[in-house]
Amino acid sequence: MRILNFGSLNIDYVHRVEHIVRPGETIAGGSLDVFAGGKGANQSVALARAGADVAHAGRIGEDGRWLIEKLKDVGVDVSLIEIDPDTKTGHAVIQVDADGENAILLHGGANQSIQPQQIERALTGFGKGDMLLLQNEINNVHDLISLAADREMSVCLNPAPMTEVVRGWPLDKLSLLIVNETEGEALCGEADPWEMLPKLQAMTGGEVIVTLGSQGALYLGQGEAIHQPAIETDVVDTTAAGDTFTGYFLARRAAGESVEQCLETAVTAASLCVAKAGAMDSIPDGNEISHTD
Repeated sequence: MRILNFGSLNIDYVHRVEHIVRPGETIAGGSLDVFAGGKGANQSVALARAGADVAHAGRIGEDGRWLIEKLKDVGVDVSLIEIDPDTKTGHAVIQVDADGENAILLHGGANQSIQPQQIERALTGFGKGDMLLLQNEINNVHDLISLAADREMSVCLNPAPMTEVVRGWPLDKLSLLIVNETEGEALCGEADPWEMLPKLQAMTGGEVIVTLGSQGALYLGQGEAIHQPAIETDVVDTTAAGDTFTGYFLARRAAGESVEQCLETAVTAASLCVAKAGAMDSIPDGNEISHTD
């Protein structure tokens, strides 16, 4: 199975702070680091490091050319990334507090200028047996879901960051929905994760995963419900934990492993991710996962 990830590419500006800035407050930041990021790019790196055959489609400005090299270096097919000379690359301003929690301000930039022609070019050559992975940091996601389903591709959606527009997408065409508790509640109105699962599945008809942070993850598919506990770890930065989980879960599913194996590996990878600073650079590779088995 080949995986096409049509998603965002960002430049992340990460500020270490004592606490997340409050409304009307001005605080002095600590260190400032610049990382490659974007939920789409992070998930492609996680997929590649987990051993998947992944191509990334997306859009950047001239200032983001170095992101292409970053993805290429870890084995991502970057031939479907296009450069827009008239737009800046998307970026994120990320505050990370003393407990490793984060607050993120996004600027879409080129991520929000995806054109129908680029979508057509990217989907060419993909079809039945392949997977499309999507997030909510680019435009035209609605059309991507429909066009991929028409090609009989499996469609996986991680609707982060969650916005009201997601409700208008053709969610019934999804094969897999991955959300955290906040996203799941916003989508179906249910706060309890166990009660959330069947409601989300009724909306999509496919498999559903709800990630629970320090409590692990829940899965529902084909009438089977599974809780995968988290692994206790010292948290440094939670920025790319969900992206790491998604990438590793999908990579192992593409390799034919059982749901239980996929969940265990994904949770393990996420626990290693939060023990490091940064987004893309904190995503572990397959060798690190095997050493924890």
